[in-house]
Amino acid sequence: MTELPSSRAVVLGGGLAGTLAAAALAPFVREVLILEHDAALPHTPSPRSRLPQAAHAHMLWAGGADAMEELLPGITDDWLAAGAHRIPIPNGMVSFSAAGWFRRSWADTHYLIGASRNLIDWAVRERVLRLPNVSVQTGTKVCGLEGDAAHVLGVAVRDAQGERRLIAADLVVDATGRNSKSHQWLRDIGGPQVRETVVDAGVRYASRKYWAPEGARTDWPVIHIPADPRQGRPGIVATIISIENGQWHVSLSGTRGGEPSSENDLFEEFARRARHPLVAELLARAEPAGEVSVFTRTANSRRHFEQAPLPDGFIALGDAATSLNPVYGHGMSAAALGAVALRNQARRTSVLSPGFAAKTQRAIARPAAAAWMLAVGQDRFYPGAIGRKPTPVDRLAARYVHRLNRAAIGNALIVRKLTDVMAMRRPALILANPAVLLAAALGPRKPLLAGPELTPHEREVLDHPPLRSPQSAPAEPAT
Repeated sequence: MTELPSSRAVVLGGGLAGTLAAAALAPFVREVLILEHDAALPHTPSPRSRLPQAAHAHMLWAGGADAMEELLPGITDDWLAAGAHRIPIPNGMVSFSAAGWFRRSWADTHYLIGASRNLIDWAVRERVLRLPNVSVQTGTKVCGLEGDAAHVLGVAVRDAQGERRLIAADLVVDATGRNSKSHQWLRDIGGPQVRETVVDAGVRYASRKYWAPEGARTDWPVIHIPADPRQGRPGIVATIISIENGQWHVSLSGTRGGEPSSENDLFEEFARRARHPLVAELLARAEPAGEVSVFTRTANSRRHFEQAPLPDGFIALGDAATSLNPVYGHGMSAAALGAVALRNQARRTSVLSPGFAAKTQRAIARPAAAAWMLAVGQDRFYPGAIGRKPTPVDRLAARYVHRLNRAAIGNALIVRKLTDVMAMRRPALILANPAVLLAAALGPRKPLLAGPELTPHEREVLDHPPLRSPQSAPAEPAT
């Protein structure tokens, strides 16, 4: 057995990014200690008080799921055994793009995992905490970094009794999420100023779980009605994804000026304001399984740690570095791919070697930057969006993406390439190769669809009598 170096990695945060970071580092260090603010972490797929976004529908795309499987072989089987769904793509998605309805008759090339965020996190956490050199210390508040501009030596913490002490570390990984304070902690020890970019479309989420109707609890497609940022009005998105326990997780969202309400009675009304009423029609045939939950911290925020002269011994991962508008479903995948980048760098170079952190931070930034471009490439166009306004280059790129979406309605090559990028398996640069450019120029090889391409079984569910009478949506956005 290979002797591990006498090094300790301390991971800040016991959420998904933190546990994946622990999995990435465990083969290469003597000890991984996870510091978690919560007094306890659930031993079942249960909510966490400090993870409000878990109440909303999550898409774990193939690229992210593949990355987690690479770090934790067998994790996909754990999800499926607990009731998650492996949904084939494109056949298992009904999506109304800005250019029209996508066909579903192409060969499946990708997939996504349909499950609650609680289940996804729980299965990962259970696997990671079984690793012999990984431990977690709960009820611990991190107060700052210890060290100087050249090297981070550990973290200062307060325990549940309020006692302050130092925990020494050879490597500190910040995985504390959107609320990360590490950019300030670095300044406190004489470190660099970290530049931050924010693009905020003012998205508000409203989500609710429903019991799937009879016949729709297995082999049910994702229903996704995205917004069209070219319309010059608030963007409304409606999504249904099958999760465990025979439930649908339904998320509705609206950008600034078109936000959904937190009222239960207005949830389905708001769904009818999407570009097509398919989601609302399906919800009228399903029974609610809970109350509406709302979430508003959805700005795209990128802290450019990779561009700063960071001290050795410090890395930021996941939302602590790049947090994304959840509507595109890339946050978990970006964190997982960042953890794989961390693992790969630790495989090549000792975590104790000078420059390890800086090289790793640049590697982590690459998949995060790809997800960032997908998100802000649309969010900048919504009315009232905060951040840099679209440039002529942005507008040209947006027109090209629309052209690709239109071609994808009748071209299998474009479908595969777009899904490669959306699933975070390939970089967006593949959309500029000659074959894709030519296909985009030629346009779709088949006519536009008049409506969603549903199977006879799916139409049968939609033909069930509604349980509630449809109501017209309010003339003005509910707030």
